[in-house]
Amino acid sequence: MFEIKAKDMRGRVGVLKTNHGEIKTPNLMPVIHPRKQTVDVKEYGADIVITNAYLIYKDEELSKKALDVGLHELINFDGPIMTDSGSFQLSVYGDVDITNKEVIEFQEAIGTDIGTSLDIPTGPYVDREKAEEDLEITIERAKEAISYVKDNDYEMKINSVVQGSTYPDLREYCATELTKLDADLYPIGAVVPLMEMYHYRDLVDAVMHSVKCLPDSKARHLMGAGHPMIFALCVAMGCDLFDSAAYILYAEADRLLTTRGTVKLENLNEMPCSCEVCCKYTPDDLRAMDKEERVQLIAQHNLHVSFAELRLIRQAIYEGSLMELVEERCRAHPMLLDGLRHLGEYSFDLEKYDPRSKKSAFFYTGPESLKRAEVTRHLNKLNEMDKRKNLVVLPTYTKPYTKHLTNSFNELFVYAKDESLSEDAECKIENGETDFMVLDTPFCLIPLELDEVYPLSQSDAPRIRDKMAIEFARDFLIDFAEDYDNVLIHPNVLEELELDYIEEYNYPEEIKFEKDDIKKLKAIADYQFGNGAGDALFTGKIKIEKSKKTGKIRHVYDKNQIIVNMRASDSFLILSKLGAKRLAAIEGMRNKVMIDNSVESFARDGKSVFAKFIKDCDENIRSNDEVLIVNEQGELLAFGKALLNYSEMLDFNTGQAIKTRKGFKD
Repeated sequence: MFEIKAKDMRGRVGVLKTNHGEIKTPNLMPVIHPRKQTVDVKEYGADIVITNAYLIYKDEELSKKALDVGLHELINFDGPIMTDSGSFQLSVYGDVDITNKEVIEFQEAIGTDIGTSLDIPTGPYVDREKAEEDLEITIERAKEAISYVKDNDYEMKINSVVQGSTYPDLREYCATELTKLDADLYPIGAVVPLMEMYHYRDLVDAVMHSVKCLPDSKARHLMGAGHPMIFALCVAMGCDLFDSAAYILYAEADRLLTTRGTVKLENLNEMPCSCEVCCKYTPDDLRAMDKEERVQLIAQHNLHVSFAELRLIRQAIYEGSLMELVEERCRAHPMLLDGLRHLGEYSFDLEKYDPRSKKSAFFYTGPESLKRAEVTRHLNKLNEMDKRKNLVVLPTYTKPYTKHLTNSFNELFVYAKDESLSEDAECKIENGETDFMVLDTPFCLIPLELDEVYPLSQSDAPRIRDKMAIEFARDFLIDFAEDYDNVLIHPNVLEELELDYIEEYNYPEEIKFEKDDIKKLKAIADYQFGNGAGDALFTGKIKIEKSKKTGKIRHVYDKNQIIVNMRASDSFLILSKLGAKRLAAIEGMRNKVMIDNSVESFARDGKSVFAKFIKDCDENIRSNDEVLIVNEQGELLAFGKALLNYSEMLDFNTGQAIKTRKGFKD
């Protein structure tokens, strides 16, 4: 029912399949009032809509017509329709005149594509006892609804709404319990008050604690979220669908939506965008119109802005630049920026879903970028690397660093990493036992052997570092340096980071960084596949072939057998058959995906691997990784590129998981 086509952070471009067509996500479902709708939302970009089944049920005339001709004809929309169950009315009025079973039966009878159980929306900041009581009712009704739909073989898909107020543990509990029921979609409910109060920090908690416990294979719907200024942030957290009546409600109040907030018509001197309405009319034109005509035009503008933003977000996911867009959008309001900074506390979770390599370069746009998944991943890799005895830290200069490197470093200072060291402390540096690294924003330290690897080379930051970036790099370096016997730091780095030193390094022997292609290849392999991968891959009589134009490594052979190719765009290694065999010889599940023996022959033939046949995989796999495909006995069958991360591979039952490069036929 749901497939992922592209990924960035937790954001997904996906396809949601329904009885009335396929929907590309992320997407917005405009709310259709069954009696009052005057705007043809499909004309302005709507692929799917949502309406209220309870309102139809309570209106005798509408109910009869819906049962006679069906929901799609009733609201004049031939695409997929989701229906709400009356939960909104329940939250506003405290009661509804319908049971959970009745509303499920009615939604199926009128032909809705995606129905919803009668959950209990619990507002933010209620006392815990109330939140727990409501939550248990929500879960029981979800069980009843799903059981009823399955027992009666309904065509309708079913929502199960995650509640739990502003208690993160209750959100997790609800999401975990609902996941066991195997619903078709998972809305996240009762967040509208948080958005109305600009409590985006609490919104981040509610969404992240819900999403982390929901299945990756199902679409997630953030209920009541319809303002374009929050779409990018919520998509980055893993939301696939949004709904709102804001486009028409704001229009009725003479308010225009923009990605930077909401503007009142009375305050406008210029129209806010380049949509058809804004190009054709001036603010004075709109103010001079009668109310009905003006509402129609402002509603059209609001829809244009909303769908344009979603198109931009989907494109950003394809490019791998979603977080740059999020950081840009969240600067529109201080509380949105607060929410983004709070999202940085979830960087460990976000890293697991972020592709290891992307089409877009990494742009540092401010301190918030320090918590990006790419930075978290790199720092983890540095801490895991096998370290030599000595560390030399150089200042930032032109990338790639090794192409603009002066091999000898005479102006270095001994870093006082331990306050107990005296000025007479002896510092002996041996070139073969030294790690050379460059201070960088936001990646802190970049080993020279990795200076062309994504995103370390494919990144840019302002030359003037902000205070938080300096403190971030200093704190990391202080901890990182503890594992070395001796640390030498260039004076420019010492000055910038405000670090102490013992003495200038004045030993007669020069410290040199010796460029060594084999060491470079091994370092990249360890960085990409884990420690020890370099030694496993590059043994024998190694021959390296470079690009005549750029001088970059292109192909690596053992005698005449190719081991790996190096991808020009990110300097990651692409395995050959020999490379795959050598990597597979490392014990354990490293980089391996185990598939069902029943499809072994397809893998050997080089056919793509589908998620439903995956039995197990390495938890370190991220999308775009090079992976090894093995059978249940651990025998190497093929190798290829992961399209999903490890969690998604194990959760999905549809769609491709690995694009196989080559198989090993018997």
